[in-house]
Amino acid sequence: MSTVELPTLTAPTAPPTAAISRRRYDQLGGRVRLLSWLSLGWMTIEGAVAITAGIAASSIALVGFGLDSVIEGVAAVIIIWRFTGERVFSHAAEERAQKLVAAQFFLLAPYVGYESVRALIDGEHAAVSVVGIALAVGSVIFMPMLGIAKERLADQLGSAATKGEGRQNMLCAYLAGALLVGLAGNAIAGAWWLDPVVGLLIAAVAVKEGAEAWHGEGCCVGSPLDGFAAGEPCQDDCCR
Repeated sequence: MSTVELPTLTAPTAPPTAAISRRRYDQLGGRVRLLSWLSLGWMTIEGAVAITAGIAASSIALVGFGLDSVIEGVAAVIIIWRFTGERVFSHAAEERAQKLVAAQFFLLAPYVGYESVRALIDGEHAAVSVVGIALAVGSVIFMPMLGIAKERLADQLGSAATKGEGRQNMLCAYLAGALLVGLAGNAIAGAWWLDPVVGLLIAAVAVKEGAEAWHGEGCCVGSPLDGFAAGEPCQDDCCR
């Protein structure tokens, strides 16, 4: 005796529920904006001091570090623009900011790479810069704090643009570390070649980070307002 299968009714798929409210999203956006203002203030001082000290000491590394600060300052302005007014809830503004922040990596990489190669070939020996060493120490301490805070907020907001700026802050810390090694090595042991070698590594990392930021590969970045669950397990390689 054959059995008859009764048709089953499939419940309609419910629309995604926002992981956080618009009010909470707006609050987090305000925190990002505040952190970006802090970044802009620091980058303005850092850039001016680094370029001035670099010219005085004939240090390509210091001048390059100062120009990197200018680029990061532009990225901070972009994020401030992104999270101001009605753009806080605008996907178009998020995508535009994401591309603009990613472009900053590509502006940085060629310059750092070119100057590093030129310094190695020419064998340029920069003068000792105590101001440069102090500035690098400050950036090594301060930049990771900003970068980590922004990346955590980026995961909650689902903002690849904010994630990209946070990564720029971390890249600044790496660059400051490389600068510190180069300046200290030059001052203590005359190892002038350390800075350009590490500079080449920084340039390579900048290209990688820029490509990921351009495509929005931001470690679990999604849109909470479209139902992205900020607490769900991360599947990205960088989260493992």
